[in-house]
Amino acid sequence: GSGLCLALILITACPSQRSSQAKSSTKTRPISYASAVEPMEALTAWIVSQLKSSSGNTIGLAIPAMTALMGATEARHLFAASGGIKYLSRQLRSGGKKQASAKTSSDKKPKTPASVQQLYELTFCLWTMTYELEGSANIRADFAKDGLAVAALTELVSVAPREKVVRVALAGLKNLAICTSENDAGPAGTPTIDGAVFLNDMIACGLMKAIDFLKDRQFTDPDVVEDVTILHKLLAKNYKDLTRWEVYQNEIESGHLQWGSVHTEAFFKENASMMEGSDGDFRIVKVLIALLSSKDEDVAAIACYDIGEFVRHYPNGRAIAKRLGAKELVMPLIEHENADVQRHALQCVSKIMVQNWEFVK
Repeated sequence: GSGLCLALILITACPSQRSSQAKSSTKTRPISYASAVEPMEALTAWIVSQLKSSSGNTIGLAIPAMTALMGATEARHLFAASGGIKYLSRQLRSGGKKQASAKTSSDKKPKTPASVQQLYELTFCLWTMTYELEGSANIRADFAKDGLAVAALTELVSVAPREKVVRVALAGLKNLAICTSENDAGPAGTPTIDGAVFLNDMIACGLMKAIDFLKDRQFTDPDVVEDVTILHKLLAKNYKDLTRWEVYQNEIESGHLQWGSVHTEAFFKENASMMEGSDGDFRIVKVLIALLSSKDEDVAAIACYDIGEFVRHYPNGRAIAKRLGAKELVMPLIEHENADVQRHALQCVSKIMVQNWEFVK
């Protein structure tokens, strides 16, 4: 469409494209980069506005232009500065969940090629953006914000809609895992964001389980095998350096909760005292209470369970949970349409209200 044509014209003005233009035998009048910046910003703003939309049709209109712009480093920086990484990651998470839902639904209709192709193109664009990680602290910060990008790529690897989608998702995760802050550390006094930060997010999102599964699969592309091997080694090394509490804390702070060994009675018996935090502000409990409002049903159910276990195993946990407002947010979930959320909400309220809950469960 017109967006794609405009993108192809504008990127010819980018200094990063000069070398490829010099090799071309076609002689065309060069466009000044200064004159191209404003229309490129406008086109980028339009693309980001389409990514904000929930309509697959409007996003489909923007994808060709976005893919073309990703060919120039200047355009990639403009895209990041416009908040594009956040909205692109959000679209990928939404698409990944739809694929997961289609995969587990009773109706065994095949995935539509169009939806898988759109997922591939969106993932390709996010992967392309990871090539700017080394040179920009701002772009690393955009990728780290809310853990959205890592969560989106991890879900795609877990759902594995097609090998080509898995390939670019793994390539993006690998670039995140190995990036450094050496070329641009960021403003003084700000936390360092590098591969270690992203590896913690990957562990919190359950990538290790997905990688273990992929190790046993046969892939035709040797790049996939190589990326799986690299990620497995990096994740295993990073995981060994983390305590069980740190794994739990990273998962809660990422907001991407999954059932596992850190959401059990045994874990809370051992770690309930850690919930108060180094400053005694019960920050992790506050995050769990905020996650009760999550639209993700698994996240809401796990938050109910964890709050209930905190109440059981932390001295005066009932009073603390009430004071922080847990009861008011859990109560409406008793009537949630999802049976698991209902059950865990009811158990959580019971633990908050009843002194010796274990005798009445």
